[in-house]
Amino acid sequence: MKNNHIKHLIEINVAMLFIATSGALGRYVQLPVSVTIGIRAILAFVVLFLFCKWKGFSFKISKSDAPVIFISGLLMGIHWVAYFYALKLSNVAIGMLSIFTYPVITAFLEPILLKTKFQLVHLLLAFLVLTGIYFLSPSLDFENSYTLAISLGVFSAFAYALRNIILKKKVNKYNGSILMTYQTAIVGVLLFPFLFTIEPILIVEQWKALIALAVLTTAIGHTLFLMTFKHFNITTVSILSSVQPVYGIIIGAIFLSEIPRGTTILGGILILSSVVIESVRAKKIPKT
Repeated sequence: MKNNHIKHLIEINVAMLFIATSGALGRYVQLPVSVTIGIRAILAFVVLFLFCKWKGFSFKISKSDAPVIFISGLLMGIHWVAYFYALKLSNVAIGMLSIFTYPVITAFLEPILLKTKFQLVHLLLAFLVLTGIYFLSPSLDFENSYTLAISLGVFSAFAYALRNIILKKKVNKYNGSILMTYQTAIVGVLLFPFLFTIEPILIVEQWKALIALAVLTTAIGHTLFLMTFKHFNITTVSILSSVQPVYGIIIGAIFLSEIPRGTTILGGILILSSVVIESVRAKKIPKT
């Protein structure tokens, strides 16, 4: 039993490591964001589809679940596009830390969407997050690329939080690979027209990074992440996933030589502290 627990801890850390490559790869790929995300989704769809066929997973979903899965795919696309724009306008540290406001955003959305009781402590955590965002970009000027990047990062976090909430009940019903296959298909179809806005040679020149983004970050990373929901409760997943920006910043420092500033580190500590506080606090609340 103990060995299984250690195995599952390793699995979620591997998932976070793979997903964290999105920061460096998003900065490295020199293509329009809509094209990058479109290719990412299409390639990931092909890999996931073949994997599901090989495993013999059923692609059948109920009609009542189809609208939810479509909306979750749309939100996933919005999350990716806004996040990559944030990366282009700033750096790996700013981009990744700004989207990690999503756990606190989730805490505000859940009472509204799932009719749960609102907790006053969430206002204090929101203040902590806002303080962290201030340190990421002390100058609140929308002509400043960092301020715009943080705004896009928070918007990306909002879309991601909303996607996670509406998809929460479907994880136990459908295999994680199947859900990701549908979501990548939806994003790929919606962004497919943008692939004709640039010369094909530009895409071919960056095929290695695009395949890495599709396979490592999306097909492997996000699928492993969804599968960890079966082994941990959402609270534990939230705590463990807070290591993702750390991995991302380290990868950015190694491969892109992007060393975060002191204020960025301080802002990141405040944001990630709010995630851990909320996770630990929620874990102590007895379930009804």
